[in-house]
Amino acid sequence: MGVRRGALVVAALLVLFGEPWSVLVLLPDWPVAGTVIGTVVFAVALLGFPVLMALGHGPKQSDTAARIGDVTLGVVWVLFTWSVLTHVLRLILLVSGVDDPARPRIVAAATLAVAAVLLVAGNRIAMRVPPVKPVDVVLPKLGPGLDGLRVAVITDTHYGPLDRTRWSERVVAELNRLRPDVVCHAGDLADGSVAKRRKQVDPLGGVQAPLGRFYITGNHEYFGEAQAWLDHMASLGWDTLHNRSTLLERDGARLLFAGIDDPTGAASGLPGHGPDLAAALDGADPDVPVVLLAHQPKQVAQAREENVDLQISGHTHGGQIWPFHLLVRLDQPTLSGLTRHGPTQLYNSRGSGFWGPPFRIFAPNEIALLTLRSA
Repeated sequence: MGVRRGALVVAALLVLFGEPWSVLVLLPDWPVAGTVIGTVVFAVALLGFPVLMALGHGPKQSDTAARIGDVTLGVVWVLFTWSVLTHVLRLILLVSGVDDPARPRIVAAATLAVAAVLLVAGNRIAMRVPPVKPVDVVLPKLGPGLDGLRVAVITDTHYGPLDRTRWSERVVAELNRLRPDVVCHAGDLADGSVAKRRKQVDPLGGVQAPLGRFYITGNHEYFGEAQAWLDHMASLGWDTLHNRSTLLERDGARLLFAGIDDPTGAASGLPGHGPDLAAALDGADPDVPVVLLAHQPKQVAQAREENVDLQISGHTHGGQIWPFHLLVRLDQPTLSGLTRHGPTQLYNSRGSGFWGPPFRIFAPNEIALLTLRSA
């Protein structure tokens, strides 16, 4: 199995780097010096990429290697995508009678131009303070006293190798400007240990929400220190919904906020980790509406069985870099937005940060501001 997996990885890398190499270097028939230089650049990137990813995201956790590897991944993915798509342009030029060597050189130039524009714009979007996305959600069981409850949602902040402490502070300022009643973080808080990432995470202690600040684990917490992150967020004053719930009351109306672990917690080896919806809803009044934090949208399959009113999720990033969303949809029921699944509504955030490559292309980040309405 290890040999087969290794062979698949090698084949994938050859395709990922080989396609843009052929479009940008081989087919245009550049002078020998240009072809050699281009080939060396792609060869170094191909050979260095797995080493950088292993050093950056493996046990050594080298932030410098991770930053270079992540940028390389984003750049080569965009070049690969648009190298494939510009074959259509190649066909159009052929039909139009454009001869070699002009035809492949035009295609190469177009590929580079599109990729450059998308990467620059995608980096700006990834690094900005996320825009606010207002959404009204009607919960028929919600009492009039909680009508208009404002719930701000951030998720997938992925504090990691790139120091985004200032970004974190600006996100907190934006959350406080919104004056929400409740703030939720739906998982994938950080990549790495508390010791390495707490500088970026600690500004979240300044989030102001009079009725509650709730946090759950995502799958990335289980690549590192899930329990340590739960403990750290609790030390910052956040209510960690680790397979448990909290009842909110206002003007005689009640609303249950529940949270469950990410499914990867079940195989983490940590005692008591893994999603346990029964434990989270233990003793819940069936007449009280439930808002469930569950990192992955596909967890809605369990939520609908328990007649959860609203599930809030993240995880997908909306695909993050187009057209990666096509692969995400093979695993998840939705990419973003508000959808209905039987008795349960699901709000799936595109996420506030990014994982790995510091780019978001056709998948903008967001701070969701959910306004809960009674019938």
